[in-house]
Amino acid sequence: MTDDPHDAWTRYLLSLGPGIAPDRDREFVHDLYTHAQSDLDDERAEAGFKRKE
Repeated sequence: MTDDPHDAWTRYLLSLGPGIAPDRDREFVHDLYTHAQSDLDDERAEAGFKRKE
């Protein structure tokens, strides 16, 4: 087991069948994770701002 949060998703996507190369698959998972985290950070910041109003 690895501590890398992207590893499990990369392995899952690769198991779905032929598609993009493993390095591109990992890049996709990383980008998706980064964007999702950014969206969550934005939502938290907005909620914090609304609480302070």
